[in-house]
Amino acid sequence: MNLLSYSPEVAAAKADGKAIVALESTLISHGLPYPQNLECAQDLEARVRAKGAVPATIALMDGKICIGLSAEQLARLADPKSDVTKVSRRDFALVLSSGGMGATTVAGTMIAAHKAGIKVFATGGIGGVHRGAELDFDVSADLTELGRTPVAVVCAGAKSILDLPKTLEILETQGVGVLGYKTDEFPAFFTQQSGLSLSQRVDDAKAAAAAIQYQSVMGLETGMVIANPIPAEGALDPAEERIWIEKALAEAKESGISGKETTPFLLSRIRDLSEGRSLEANLLLIGNNTDLAAEIAVELVKLEQI
Repeated sequence: MNLLSYSPEVAAAKADGKAIVALESTLISHGLPYPQNLECAQDLEARVRAKGAVPATIALMDGKICIGLSAEQLARLADPKSDVTKVSRRDFALVLSSGGMGATTVAGTMIAAHKAGIKVFATGGIGGVHRGAELDFDVSADLTELGRTPVAVVCAGAKSILDLPKTLEILETQGVGVLGYKTDEFPAFFTQQSGLSLSQRVDDAKAAAAAIQYQSVMGLETGMVIANPIPAEGALDPAEERIWIEKALAEAKESGISGKETTPFLLSRIRDLSEGRSLEANLLLIGNNTDLAAEIAVELVKLEQI
């Protein structure tokens, strides 16, 4: 049974050995409001093409794992009236067998990208250890997936609503390399600084591509995080952000929100509390990550052809 369905553009790119960048779809269905979600998805694909690579937005539709989406499929996914399931590792079987529509999380996108032979993936920020996880064990499946699926994830670190020190500890335990891109500090999504130092750093796309290549040659079945800070001009003020996060966390607790509903709720509340500034920052950082991922993918193809 062949579950992968390639768009004509991605199929041609695979046949020609062109660079391909995986893009997640949860950002479209659950991460951004309409119509910004559709506009963002279209912009990210255009950014990848402008850098000389091919975009592969990934989603589940009609019993298939779609590697690359048509304009019509993107519109279906972005439509707030659509019934879309967030898909991580545990969700693939049921969503595919039922023929439902699914948007892939970081973990879900990594799985699909790996099956399609795509080594570079751009997203906003990875999931991680939620605050208070020592009591409720709420840890994102993204971290486990990074420990067992060899895809490089270009991101602005982990979302600042999380427990970042514990997130880095789990990544270390899983054997996941965390490479700061032109930084020695782990970025915190909406802000450049987290106060957490990194021991690994790369300063250009070619160096990042070389690290990915050597990890692949060694046969290490782990992912890699390439942590790319949000551009300074779009970063939020850390002090203000802390106030918004604490308020949003308190509201989530009062409302009994937990599990996979936590992150969308918190990001939505922070967007409201920041009067839209967090949305602007989110769009900026995901575009910045996509540009870098495309550059890395292009350099990786060059290295693999030597």
